[in-house]
Amino acid sequence: MENKPFVREKINLPNEGKKLLLHSCCAPCSGEVMEALISSDIDFTIYFYNPNIHPRSEYDLRKEENIRFAEKHNIPFIDADYDVDHWFELAKGMEHEPEKGIRCTMCFDMRFEKTAEYAAANGFDVISSSLGISRWKNMDQINDCGIRAASRHENMDYWTFNWRKKGGGVRMLEISKRERFYMQEYCGCAYSLRDTNKWRMETGREKIKLGEKYYGDEE
Repeated sequence: MENKPFVREKINLPNEGKKLLLHSCCAPCSGEVMEALISSDIDFTIYFYNPNIHPRSEYDLRKEENIRFAEKHNIPFIDADYDVDHWFELAKGMEHEPEKGIRCTMCFDMRFEKTAEYAAANGFDVISSSLGISRWKNMDQINDCGIRAASRHENMDYWTFNWRKKGGGVRMLEISKRERFYMQEYCGCAYSLRDTNKWRMETGREKIKLGEKYYGDEE
């Protein structure tokens, strides 16, 4: 039996929102989110603010991949500051916290607060993030940080839409392979890179080779 063609379900911004500022962490995570928004005729702009990403070469590569996909679809892209020194200041004392712990909460808070500030100053009434589509992330943790950031501004919502549902996670991988996105093998920060490499060495695997692996290369 032939597979039926995929038909996207139309989605709407919460509370009759008009304009969305989408915080994007990377192209692989945002690809499916962006295509879903485009197919629903939602007015949105990408906001790239990720000072956690380390080293700078990795940050630049992830950003350029995101810009490439946004330009392909004529989506406005806001390139925010690489405020890495401030990120490390906020992370002091949390260098050995586990993934999904308080360091990650700090990181989400920092990024979403900046997103909400930009949104409030530039006519956006809804913010959201592509971070939640990743199965490696705690969606409740992300949503709590987003809601907290949005609550500081009048008439602003954080959209808690579950981008993983109805095959979103699968399509994320399909789009990543189709576009041959760069495949990042750790969350992004220096401590994630350290801990991921430690785990890889303990399990007999090589350390991550930055800037080398792309979706679709294994096929």
